[in-house]
Amino acid sequence: MADRKHLIPDASHPITIERSSSTIVLGRRSLRIGETRDALTLAEASYPPVHYIPRRDVDMSLLERSAHTSYCPYKGQANYYSIPALGEAGLNSVWTYETPFDAVGEIAGHLAFYPDRVSIEVTG
Repeated sequence: MADRKHLIPDASHPITIERSSSTIVLGRRSLRIGETRDALTLAEASYPPVHYIPRRDVDMSLLERSAHTSYCPYKGQANYYSIPALGEAGLNSVWTYETPFDAVGEIAGHLAFYPDRVSIEVTG
C-alpha cells in the first residue's frame, strides 16, 4: 500500500468520532444481527454519519468474510463481510477497518453496515 495516498483529516475534510448514547439494533426482517449501547458515530465531511458497532455486540456467526476490499485515504483499507442469510442484499454489506490510520484508530474492532441492506434502528 506504499503507493496509496494517506491523508489526515483537516478543516477541508473533517472526521469526528463520538460515542453514541443510543441503543442501536441491527437486523433485517426477523434476523437479529446485533445490538449495542457502545457504538461509535463517525461523521466524515458531507457524508451521512456512520455507526461503528463493536464486534462483541454482533452475532459474528451470521457474517462470512469476503475477499472484497476498498481503500479510503483517510481511514485505510476496509475489509468486508457478507451476511449469507440475506441473500444478494447481504453481499459485502458489512465493512471494517482492522488497522485504521491513527486519526481514526478508535474504529478498530468495530463493524459498519450499509443502511440500505441492514436495518439500523437507533433509539434513546
